[in-house]
Amino acid sequence: MRTTPFLAAALLAATAARAQTPVDSALAAEIDRIPAIDNHAHPVRPPLPGLAPDSEYDALPADAMSPFALAERWAPGSDAWPRAWRDLFGYPYADADSAHAAVAQAARARELAARGPGYPSWVLDRLHIQTMLANRVAMGPGLPPERFRWVPFVDPFVFPLSNASGKSLSPDHRGFYAGEEKLLRRYLRDAGAERIPPTLPAYLSRVVTPALERMAREGAVAVKFEIAYLRPLDFGSPGEADAAAVYARWAGGGDPPPADYARLQDYLFRYVAREAGRLHLPVHIHVLGGVGRYYRFREAEPLLLEPVLNDPALGETRFVIIHGGWPRADDVGYLIQKPNVYADFSNQTFFRSAHSLAETLRGWLEQWPGKVLFGTDAGPYGPPEGWEEVAWLSNATGRRALAMALTGMMRDGDVTRARALEIARMVLHDNAARLYGLPTLEAAR
Repeated sequence: MRTTPFLAAALLAATAARAQTPVDSALAAEIDRIPAIDNHAHPVRPPLPGLAPDSEYDALPADAMSPFALAERWAPGSDAWPRAWRDLFGYPYADADSAHAAVAQAARARELAARGPGYPSWVLDRLHIQTMLANRVAMGPGLPPERFRWVPFVDPFVFPLSNASGKSLSPDHRGFYAGEEKLLRRYLRDAGAERIPPTLPAYLSRVVTPALERMAREGAVAVKFEIAYLRPLDFGSPGEADAAAVYARWAGGGDPPPADYARLQDYLFRYVAREAGRLHLPVHIHVLGGVGRYYRFREAEPLLLEPVLNDPALGETRFVIIHGGWPRADDVGYLIQKPNVYADFSNQTFFRSAHSLAETLRGWLEQWPGKVLFGTDAGPYGPPEGWEEVAWLSNATGRRALAMALTGMMRDGDVTRARALEIARMVLHDNAARLYGLPTLEAAR
């Protein structure tokens, strides 16, 4: 059909009107009241007497990275932080001037002192977050399991040999691999071993499987791969004999050739994913959404995972694409049609505006509303912002974006108001509740 100037103008006007659609205030108010399940965060234990400062909130902490530029919303002058301080701590100022910011830090210190181990739960209450999935090396005092559900890291199992070649890629890789090696030593100690066993079958049966089973017994609801910071997501499918030969050749020491080591890593990734499926632990995978001077975006694109997601041997494993693969979110919208694939939009909630995030959410929700999960990616990413401020910003942005997306769908006649509110409850709570075996909002009434 030939597009006339009149039709082109009409289409342009309709697009502009859709982009500028105001948020339905009643729907937004309902969304703000929904008790959420936060699918992805890195909460910090409160400083308690007799405890060392918390260093277990991430296996790859941001302080291991080289300096990099901050996005506009994270800039020191951003008005997000004064708003967060006001809502959390009663901050009386509208700016983040250094003298005024000291007032916010003093107010935080007072709340920490007054609430002690109850402080993290108090933060969740302020944000209407019922449950936060805590991506941490280990849990601990101040993170009660009724509010904070454990998601441990499993990347170390994939890198049991010398990682000298990986460390040589960049200063960030050097720090990251060192962190994974430290965590693997911890897992080995838990298994009663000082070093990795000499054969792959022994490594799997004495270290990897027992560790995953222990995680499940100790309350883990999922497991997490941050592996995109370490190597590409294009996992092959080598046979066990091939992987075992590489392992046996280099388990005693020396640097395996990168191509050989990659085959062993591919096998181990699939083994961990398969075992997680057996244990009913969804597998979280960081996909894009990364930061840092040396992060390799092309090696973390969502479609690289398609062979894994299509593998019949992993059909019982449920995968969650953490951060929604942004900026390749359209590709994720395709991947979540698969019966065992989900996506959250954490991280996007503090890097993107509510308006731009709403466009992504609408594309997903028009097709697969039962596969979309809310998340904040709250963590201590650097002063003056702690995990609390990041949680506040992500929570506010995520709920606002969801309200914008659903308002547009209502006003375009795609959903009724009742269905829009039902979808909001699914995204903020019930999709995650069903995935992790937690009570839904209806069941909790």
